[in-house]
Amino acid sequence: MMGVMSIRDAQNAAADSGLDLVEVSPNAEPPVCKLLDYGKFKYEAQKKRNEARKKQKTIEVKEIKMRPGIDEHDYQVKMRAMNKFIGNGDKVKVTIRFRGREMAHQDLGMKVLDRVREEMDEQVKIELLPKMEGRQMIMILAPR
Repeated sequence: MMGVMSIRDAQNAAADSGLDLVEVSPNAEPPVCKLLDYGKFKYEAQKKRNEARKKQKTIEVKEIKMRPGIDEHDYQVKMRAMNKFIGNGDKVKVTIRFRGREMAHQDLGMKVLDRVREEMDEQVKIELLPKMEGRQMIMILAPR
């Protein structure tokens, strides 16, 4: 802490100590400056940014595709995969694809999605309720 001083005195003090005069807070009254090695300061700031980027988790949307007449064993395999994805912190998009005459029985697809919703209720929140998009019915689940 050197107190309030003129710019010229601060620059001379920086030159005497072999450091740089860096303005830390330009909007303060009076502006706040520090004597430090600017190259080292930039290097440390870059390291902090890289470390923060490493620690952040990117959330992916994983897709599980089913059919309205899915068999029990196939359904259980899909549910295990869904549990794994939710456990890893990813969102899951459940897609029911209708082909041919199955379009007349959309209630079967809705029953499958209702069953998924009931079984996953404690672990997930429903981000997008079941809705039709062309020949597909989709629902998006996100971890709690």
